[in-house]
Amino acid sequence: MSRRKPRGLNPDEKELWSRVTEAAVPIRTSQTLFVDKPVTAPATKTVPTKLQKFQIGQKAKPTQTAVPAPQTPVAMDKKAFGKMKRGKISPDATIDLHGMTQEQAHPALVSTILNAHAAGKRLVLVVTGKGKARDDGGPIPVRTGILKHAVPQWLRQAPLNAVILQTNQASQNHGGSGALYVYLRRRR
Repeated sequence: MSRRKPRGLNPDEKELWSRVTEAAVPIRTSQTLFVDKPVTAPATKTVPTKLQKFQIGQKAKPTQTAVPAPQTPVAMDKKAFGKMKRGKISPDATIDLHGMTQEQAHPALVSTILNAHAAGKRLVLVVTGKGKARDDGGPIPVRTGILKHAVPQWLRQAPLNAVILQTNQASQNHGGSGALYVYLRRRR
């Protein structure tokens, strides 16, 4: 394998390089960039934990009580929210994001939501899909359902957050965990 000769700089590149080197300011050399001694963290006291006696076959006692995940407060009419949750309200508009990349899905979602709001529609069904349960066996875990995780974030960002009143997981007859209800504010 033979090496290629360096191509050299043409006159325009040489002029540009000379302007760059004239404007460059040298780094202060009075301070050392490397530390001679390794910095060690101060020693912390470790408090031994007291273990409780345990017999074989005995059930373990819970150490912490489970804290339920915080629920988003209902911003819309509670009666309408209950109907929406049960799938009793039919969506005014639907967008299916199956098979789209994030770059394709985001503008499609934004335009659909904003157009539905401009048309006076109130309920939009956003179908994201549940995502494929796949593991390629690599060292880095791959999140399943990329759109399923990205769409709620997009809905909380501008310009969509200004027109959205409430979001909720769709009922089973509208897609279940693979879809979202987006309830829009009234046009003013």
